[in-house]
Amino acid sequence: MSKRILIVDDDPVQRRLLKAAAEKAGYEIELLTEGRSALARLIEPDHDFGAVVLDLMMPEMGGLEVLERLSAAGSTIPVIVQTGQGGIETVVKAMRAGAFDFVVKPVSPERLTLALGNALKASRINSVPIPSIRHTGFNGIVAASPAMERVISLGKRAAASTIPVVLEGESGVGKEMVAHAIQAESTRRNKPFITVNCGAIPENLVESILFGHEKGAFTGATERHAGKFTEADGGTLFLDEVGELPLEVQVKLLRAVQLGEIETVGSRLPRKVDIRLISATNKDLIAEVKAGRFREDLYYRLNVFPIHVPALRKRKEDIPQLVRHFTERFAGVIGGKRIRSIAPDAMALLTAHDWPGNIRELENAIHRAIVLCDSETLTIDLFPQIAAQMPGYSLEASGFGEEGAIGSGRVPNTLDLIPPAEGADSCTVAVSASDEPNILVDTGMPAVNAVTPEGEVRRLAEVEEELIRFALSFYRGQMSEVARRLGIGRSTLYRKLKDYAINPDDPDREAA
Repeated sequence: MSKRILIVDDDPVQRRLLKAAAEKAGYEIELLTEGRSALARLIEPDHDFGAVVLDLMMPEMGGLEVLERLSAAGSTIPVIVQTGQGGIETVVKAMRAGAFDFVVKPVSPERLTLALGNALKASRINSVPIPSIRHTGFNGIVAASPAMERVISLGKRAAASTIPVVLEGESGVGKEMVAHAIQAESTRRNKPFITVNCGAIPENLVESILFGHEKGAFTGATERHAGKFTEADGGTLFLDEVGELPLEVQVKLLRAVQLGEIETVGSRLPRKVDIRLISATNKDLIAEVKAGRFREDLYYRLNVFPIHVPALRKRKEDIPQLVRHFTERFAGVIGGKRIRSIAPDAMALLTAHDWPGNIRELENAIHRAIVLCDSETLTIDLFPQIAAQMPGYSLEASGFGEEGAIGSGRVPNTLDLIPPAEGADSCTVAVSASDEPNILVDTGMPAVNAVTPEGEVRRLAEVEEELIRFALSFYRGQMSEVARRLGIGRSTLYRKLKDYAINPDDPDREAA
């Protein structure tokens, strides 16, 4: 694991002190002065940093926003945040945003060295090689449902040509896996496969990252950067969340798709590129076109061969296959654990769950369960978070009190989700090892009042705020599920929480 550390701080004195302390401890240091450059550097797939020391209070893009964008991009690099404000609220915000550790200015060399050492240990654990299937073509895709068989059939047809493909579907359904399979079964299988998460790139850097820039093209451009189109020349460029691209960049992307040439920032001459373009989106691009957020001409250029990857809740047949697959993958690399079976009631619970985070959420749940497992069987008590998400779930009624706690050896045969207490939201779910999930929903749910006491229709903003508060309470603060049920994106939900000063941990209180 690399001992190279990225230090991001706008204060030159702090940068110098941190650099001196880290170098004395044997680390190689790179310095940056602001958040946007740090984010662009860290989302590059080939960066070699083992950890990051990040200041929270910086102009333009602060440390919290950098952390949130890194998390959205799927980064696992440990980040140590530092600030002059050591209040508990600051600590909580930083940790919720994904910080690995927290130090208060001025940090002592001993505290910094300890934090860096712990961060690199975590980085080594995260880098344990886990067998991957994404480069093995469609034979490596674990699926048993007719819906996924159709996806595979369409993907194989797309692989036989260079036709532009758009992969549609919710976050975490496996769109990138399908893109890799198309590449692996195409004539470009031995060529570069370059991934760009369009939603994680700062708007002012999108053009530079995609098309590259010349030295001196703008302030801070101290050297030439090739860009992702150039890196993918001869191979495949995968544009994830393409619907997030700014309109001005969409114009250049259209030219690249139409003419096969790009304009590097700061260059006077266009450059020819030969790429296979695969795009992915969790948005309805037609709706985006109608709303004026996505160019219609670009939409028709990209959407030549659309493939919809269904959500996991719509292909329940795949869940047992995926559970066994992830169990086999993780068990072999986590302390050499031998997991021989999965308890029937545990499999029933996993199959009944809707998985709002799709395959990514299922994968993480299995990973956690295997870490906690002390036997050769994955049992139902290793998935308390999943069971707790089922409406009407009662911890005591399910036998997960002190006797049934993890590691107690007591494994219930069934998971019974009992009716909620009188006056609570009516919803009963029963899951057993032998029966199909049976969901009974009382339609007498609380309603959002649309009329004022004076008999007038309420303002739209008031109704929206009340609905958001109710959804946060109903789905126990699960932001992905709240956004999905409300039909909006997570970024839009977070913006509305800020607009209405809603505290997501307690929707009945105003945000701090």
